[in-house]
Amino acid sequence: MKAALSPRDFGLIAAGAALLLDQLTKLFLLYGLGFATEPYDSHIISVLPFFNVVMVWNKGVSYGWLSWIGPVALVLFTILVVAFLGWWLWVSTRKTLAVGLGLIIGGALGNLVDRLVHGRVADFFHFYAHGYDWYVFNVADAAITFGVIAMLYDALLKPETKTADGGGAGS
Repeated sequence: MKAALSPRDFGLIAAGAALLLDQLTKLFLLYGLGFATEPYDSHIISVLPFFNVVMVWNKGVSYGWLSWIGPVALVLFTILVVAFLGWWLWVSTRKTLAVGLGLIIGGALGNLVDRLVHGRVADFFHFYAHGYDWYVFNVADAAITFGVIAMLYDALLKPETKTADGGGAGS
């Protein structure tokens, strides 16, 4: 009889999937479609009236935030965050929380690979509509966003609390 997957297993699978999908996407766009070559502004593929695939190198984190601290500090910061989230994943007991943590870990590791290989992060996906222009992001950023959403959802779930007599709070 096979043992059921633990929340940790779900989180590790989510982390691996996010990292793998991010890196495969980046390899395809950078080298398969030639987005790694300059000039970068010549690499624009119009996919839909509100979505383009473009080439943007980001030296910081979201919206270029923290770009002033340099790649070494960002690498160290990422390692610390991944270590903390990895510990949290290891002790987590709920699947939703574990998957959220795994997505964030996988996304952070995907962007870490970019920083180690290129000194910056490759971003490609650009949404815009009706005069609004959203930032350019990659699969790792999307995984981090969905991971945070999963963690928020988990935080909103109210597990039934047990009273001293063993009954539920509502009994």
